[in-house]
Amino acid sequence: MTDLRDVLEKHVGGAGAPGAVALIARGDETEVVALGSHDVEGTTAMARDSIFRVASITKPIVAAAVLTLIEDSLVALDDPIGKWLPELASPSVVRTPASPVEDVVPATRPITVADLLDFRAGWGFPADFSLPAVRLLFEQVQADPRNPASFPAPDEWLAKLARVPLLHQPGEAWLYNTCSDLQGILIARVSGRSLPEYLAERVFEPLGMTDTGFVVPPEKRARFTRLYAPGDDGPVPGSAPDDAWHTLPPFPSGGGGLVSTADDWAAFGRMLLGGGSLDGRRVLSAESVRRMTTDHLSPAQREASTLFLEGQGWGYGGSVDIAAVDPWNVPGRYGWVGGTGTTAHVIPATGTVAVLLTQLAMTAPTPTPLMREFWRYAVTA
Repeated sequence: MTDLRDVLEKHVGGAGAPGAVALIARGDETEVVALGSHDVEGTTAMARDSIFRVASITKPIVAAAVLTLIEDSLVALDDPIGKWLPELASPSVVRTPASPVEDVVPATRPITVADLLDFRAGWGFPADFSLPAVRLLFEQVQADPRNPASFPAPDEWLAKLARVPLLHQPGEAWLYNTCSDLQGILIARVSGRSLPEYLAERVFEPLGMTDTGFVVPPEKRARFTRLYAPGDDGPVPGSAPDDAWHTLPPFPSGGGGLVSTADDWAAFGRMLLGGGSLDGRRVLSAESVRRMTTDHLSPAQREASTLFLEGQGWGYGGSVDIAAVDPWNVPGRYGWVGGTGTTAHVIPATGTVAVLLTQLAMTAPTPTPLMREFWRYAVTA
């Protein structure tokens, strides 16, 4: 009978990831496997508390933080974001997605907080990266979330984004990524705190996520894994040196800037399964969790988003399975993947949290074979 170690062993070492940590929790039972090493040299064995750049599985955490602002009545879902992000109060929209960036019309309505949460603000990545407005988006603001030093400070980043027209009218289309970075800036401006400070106070501390943040302090650096990209002869060093994480970045990216451990993200997942609370510590209301983990897209919007979604819907900060179209799809499963080789989901139907962390970056927006095998194991074992 296949176990979790068997799933990992086929993909760790050699041309695969140097190491991996996988955690599957169902109720009071937790299965954890740490395999391989922190680097290709094998200098440090992988451990349950190894720290990874988790990339886009940052997104659900930041979305949850936006919902705490709503619960505190500091913002509302239908509030225009221009109240706090005046740079974006009057966006223009390209006449058609393929139009030149100079051929624009006014937005028919303001961008709202809900548009940021469900990724329908009008900025982001579609299936076609060659569109003029998308190319301009990359030129102006799209930095590498695996390299914190590649981002300018938030105010400068926002000023550059304001020069990029929307690809679609607000609310019309799902576009990937940019809205999470906007959520991070919104949190800071509404709360009057930096994003790292707000996340620490409202999410990490209540959930005991002691190894999650935007920087790796000196006492934890021995647990910090290296980042690699696939190469012709095996993994090659990634785009940012480890010391890029030794100090707080100028732009803490809400789209993918966190480091974390398997147990820390699992604590966040358990909070979602617990209706917003973990061990008596409440972070969100049950209604906020429901909205966060519910699909908000129309069938047409899902069908147009096949580069990143594979038939799933989108909640706030993560995808939502709406049909059992594959062995690993369970209706209601919520979570996401990270470009550094990470994935994390909760499965309400079975009370399962499934977290897989590796340090081998993805080369495409589609999940890796290891991710797919891990998901299949998580929903069928």
